[in-house]
Amino acid sequence: MKIFTMLATLMLTTPVAAQELVGSYVAYIGEDDLYNSRGARLSEPWQVLRQDRANFHRFGISQLGDEWDPFFADVENRAIMEQMVQRGTIDPASRRDLLSGGATVLVRIFSRGNQGDYVEIAVVR
Repeated sequence: MKIFTMLATLMLTTPVAAQELVGSYVAYIGEDDLYNSRGARLSEPWQVLRQDRANFHRFGISQLGDEWDPFFADVENRAIMEQMVQRGTIDPASRRDLLSGGATVLVRIFSRGNQGDYVEIAVVR
């Protein structure tokens, strides 16, 4: 039920612009997603989201609830995750929960033409 409430809230807060919703996914942020490939703890939301997508698409590491997405399956799109998060939305409580792990995220991906523009992130525990 929380996922549906989260989705409805995001749909109501989407800014009107030339961007197009090109995809969305739900993922559970597990322990593997909180550390990079060298074992260093990640400290920014974009780092955790990028690691989660690399784990899922490149390394085959996933948790129950992780969904496939067409956009971040491309390594070049994962490389622009930082900019997309910076231009997007994530509230302070969601940021904290994401960085702590053990939370479910809903990521909505917006694009302008073929270029990824921003993401909207909602997190539930």
